[in-house]
Amino acid sequence: MVRRRLTNEEEALWDALTRSVRPLRPGQPRRAAVSATPMPLPPARTGLTPQARPAPPPKPAPTPAAMLDSSWERRIRSGNLAPEMSIDLHGHSLAAAHNRLNQALAQALAQDARTLLVVTGKPPKNSATMGSARRGAIRGEIGHWLETSPYADRIASVRVAHPRHGGDGAIYLILRRKK
Repeated sequence: MVRRRLTNEEEALWDALTRSVRPLRPGQPRRAAVSATPMPLPPARTGLTPQARPAPPPKPAPTPAAMLDSSWERRIRSGNLAPEMSIDLHGHSLAAAHNRLNQALAQALAQDARTLLVVTGKPPKNSATMGSARRGAIRGEIGHWLETSPYADRIASVRVAHPRHGGDGAIYLILRRKK
């Protein structure tokens, strides 16, 4: 490690700091001036104060799974999944759709629903036919909304709906059970 000299400003700050500190043992003299080269830290003393342990990193929030167990997969593929709640977002502005999605998630979780059908509208076939209106905007934003939702940790999986429930124009939200 390359050592450098303290600037005049740093020396003044250090001096002010050392004048404001009370010694742990009042009988021992304070260190007076700052030396030109920083002093190495004294070795850690045991028994004086317990060393604070760093807080463990927070558990990452569970993310939606790409695949569920075989019974869920079979029900989704066959179209036998019966959503307990549904919400239709297409035709709403982005802000209104985002708000309605959060309300629907809160309601579904309050009612202990496991599946929520979210109708977003079909994505545009290609960008040339979009014209001046932005088609598929809700569909384009819903992934981000779900990731940043206050209920993101309660979503077990996000799946494209069966054609019976809207196909590409809808998604299933499979919600986790209460903890």
